[in-house]
Parts: sequence; structure tokens; C-alpha cells
Amino acid sequence: MTIPLPLFASTTETADGSLVLASVLLSLVVIYFASKLGGELSNRVGLPAVLGELVGGVIVGVSALNLLVFPGENVDASSSLIMQFLQFSDGLTPEAANGVFQAQSEVISVLSEIGVIILLFEIGLESNLKDLMGVGIQAVLVACVGVVVPFAAGTAGLMIFFGISAIPAIFAGAALTATSIGITSRVLSELGKLNSKEGQIILGAAVIDDILGIIVLAVVASLAKDGAVDVANVVYLIIAAGGFLVGAIALGNAFSKSFIVIVSKLKTRGDLILPAFIFAFVMAYIAAAIHLEAILGSFAAGLVLDENDKRNELQKQVIPIADMLVPIFFVTVGARTDLSVLNPTIPANREGLVMAVFLVAIAIIGKVVTGLAVFGQEKINRLAIGVGMIPRGEVGLVFLGIGSNTGVLSKPLEAAIIMMVILTTFLAPPLLKLVFPDSDTNLVSVNPDKPVLED
Repeated sequence: MTIPLPLFASTTETADGSLVLASVLLSLVVIYFASKLGGELSNRVGLPAVLGELVGGVIVGVSALNLLVFPGENVDASSSLIMQFLQFSDGLTPEAANGVFQAQSEVISVLSEIGVIILLFEIGLESNLKDLMGVGIQAVLVACVGVVVPFAAGTAGLMIFFGISAIPAIFAGAALTATSIGITSRVLSELGKLNSKEGQIILGAAVIDDILGIIVLAVVASLAKDGAVDVANVVYLIIAAGGFLVGAIALGNAFSKSFIVIVSKLKTRGDLILPAFIFAFVMAYIAAAIHLEAILGSFAAGLVLDENDKRNELQKQVIPIADMLVPIFFVTVGARTDLSVLNPTIPANREGLVMAVFLVAIAIIGKVVTGLAVFGQEKINRLAIGVGMIPRGEVGLVFLGIGSNTGVLSKPLEAAIIMMVILTTFLAPPLLKLVFPDSDTNLVSVNPDKPVLED
């Protein structure tokens, strides 16, 4: 899930820097307010806070209040209430509004991307590398089933029942393979289940699923562009992904010891957290540079640094930084969600609604059955494993975005994929809560002054 880095120079040369800063600050006020209010309300009714953050994002986004919107089809500065407020309060002219709007959107998008990178770094720190390796075979099986079943069923169903041609059907089937590791891992962490056997299998499978998703995306993107698969690129992605993860794991013990030695010699503020973030961002950069997901690099960095004596102290220092940046990611995902595609009174949406019902059913069933791939574990919660793989989140939106850009998706099919992403993203948190009936006893505070998640 990589958002291309913005070319700030091209957008800010024609935009007043003070107005860009003002718009970003107002956007952050909206994001933090929506995140906190949504999270608190969600928590009060016994649901994970992340669900409230997503709903808060939808309310302040393009579907409702238009406070936090991003450039797109039929969306410009005139659609943003923040831009309208700046015109009224700070003298922003209509001519300059689009430049400020574009720059502000790029800054928030980058902050959102950094937020999910830090989230996966935090999750890596909370995870145990030995436990993840212990469920390695189980996680691989779960991931493979979670890719093959929805992809095959979705592609075949669209072609057979809806008469969709091969390439768009394959693209939609590929969107069904995704799993949002960010959303699932956040919910598992809130439920105190991240280090359970089920949580480790889900997490390992989601990481592998992300890698397989990248490969599938490369294949279908090649199909859409050329009508043929670039075999060399697919082979490269498989080798790069496997080599990166194996290399990161092998690095663990050696780097962990060096990290402690370096940190012990530093005497100024940030002696622990800054070297840790340097390592996490370097790993994220390396992953992105070899055409993998940056979040896989930061997750691997967290796993590596989990294997040292400073782990608990580092976790406590990461929490307040994550509290500032991670909500930007979840609120932004919600804000980008356009619920107008659910309106059945619009004729163009009706065909999409029917396809959406089919895609949602395949999306849920195709992931729930992954729990059946777990073997040799008598008392494990297979339903929880399957439910944990359901949310598509930002990963599904990436598939949709690339499909839209290539022009291979019809409007009804685009609407159906959007609805599938929305419903699987919002259904997963309460369903995870439901399938972990004892989670209330494990849900503890992440406030540094209170006990952290129990292992």
C-alpha cells in the first residue's frame, strides 16, 4: 500500500505556504477530533476504537461533512469546507484555492502513509519473532487459501453470472485477495489477542497475504496494460519478497546486539527512539525501493528490535508517537470512502449493488474458510482466524485505484468493489470482537502509565 511521494515543489510554487500550513493544521484538528470522538463512542458500546476512527473519517469525509476531502473525479477545492473557511477567514482567493488544496491533500496523504508505517513498526515490536516462525507453515497455508479461494470464485462468478469480460473480472478477483494487516493488527492489539496463537497466525498470514497480493497486483496490472503477463517481473517480485523477509529475520540477532551497543553510548534525548526509527524507516525504504510494500519493511524492523532487552522501554516510547500519527491513517481511509455508491436511486449504482452483494459474500466466505487450513491445533479458534483475514481496507483501495487508472473497470464494477472494501473493512472489527468472547478480560490500556498488553 504505497502512496507515491508528492512533488511538493510543483504544487507549492503557486500556493501560499502560510495558507498550506493553515489548511494542514485545520485538517489535523478535524482528524484528531473525529478520531477521538469516534474511538471513544465505539469503545463505550464495546467495539474496538479503530472502528470508531474509520466511521469518524467517513463522517468528516466526502460522504458527509466534506471537511476532509481529497482531489479526485468531480472533487476540487470547492468541495472542501476547509478551503471555503480559509477563503472566508484568511483571504484565500478562488484562483489559489486549488493549489493550496492539492498541497494540503498531499501532506495529509504522506502523514497517513507514515502513520501506517509506524503502526506496523509498533505491531512488529509487540509481536514475537519466535512465535511467528512457530506458526509459519500454518500462516502460509492460511494465506494461500485466502488468496486462491476468493480470487478464483470472484473471477469465475463475475464472468459466469454477470458476463464480465476476463481482464476486469480478474482485476476484481485480485481485489478480493487483499487483507488489511493494519486494521486487523490494530483490532487484535486492542482486544489483547495479538500474541495469542490465533493472532500470530492471522498476523503471519496477513504479511504473506500482502506479499502474494503484490505479486497478484503485478500480474493483473500487466494484463490490463499489455494483455499479457510480464513473467520476469512476477519472478522478480517473488524472489525479492522472499529474500527480503528471510534477510530481515536472519538479521535479527546480530543487529539486535549492535543496536543495544549503539544505544548505550548515546547520552542525549531520543537515545533509544530515534535510532529505532532510523532503522524502521531505512527498512521501509529498502522494501519500497525493491517494489515491495514499505509497511512490510517497518514490520520487519519491529520484529528485529523485539529481540533485545530494550523492547519494553522502546514500546512505551513508540506509543505516544503512534497515538499522534496512526489515527491520521484510519481517519483518512474513512474520509476517502464515498458512500454515494450505495444509493440505489441512482440507476448506474443498481447493477453495481447486485455485483456488490456477490463480491461481499465471496469476500467474507473466501476468507472465513481460511481457518479450515489450520491443522494439528485442537483448541484453536479457526473461525477467529478466518474473520481476522476479512478486512480489505486500504489494500483493496489500492487495487481499485490501479484498476480505475487503467480504465479496465466499468462504473458498476468499480462501485461493487468499493462497497466490498467498505463492508469488509467495517464488519471485521465487530466480528473479531464477537468471535473472541473472552477478549474483554484481555483488553488493557496502552497508556504508558498503566499496564501494557499482556503477552
